[in-house]
Amino acid sequence: MTTIGAGETVIQEITIKAPAKRIFEALTNPERRKKWWGSEGRFQATHVESDLRVGGKWTMSGIGFGRPFTVKGEYRTIEPPHVLAFTWLPDWQQNPTETLVRFDLTEKDGLTTVRLTHSGLTPEGLQAHKGWPQILVWLRDYVEH
Repeated sequence: MTTIGAGETVIQEITIKAPAKRIFEALTNPERRKKWWGSEGRFQATHVESDLRVGGKWTMSGIGFGRPFTVKGEYRTIEPPHVLAFTWLPDWQQNPTETLVRFDLTEKDGLTTVRLTHSGLTPEGLQAHKGWPQILVWLRDYVEH
């Protein structure tokens, strides 16, 4: 996994032994996302809603570090199985600003490189969103098994 600091943007990459189509499905299907997004007792999504179309809304809620959380947004780019981008507005951050999360999936020889770019973060938001490496590991573990 690679971490690249770019000011108010978080960029993470991970290589997964799975086709891009399977990874895209795990990112976009609400029932599948609920299964992998989290770790019991730490941070866990328990409810996901998704209107998968450009302009469609999505919501995810659960328990994070002992407290309820909700994050919501709107889909901006959907190009199966290679690109998914959506806005991100978390309720756990004080004075949150809407940011953009983008997944780029590049498949080659049975491996898919997943590049996550979370842009538009304030310095406080950058501090509050250091969990992406763990989230990508949960995604990898789910789609590889």
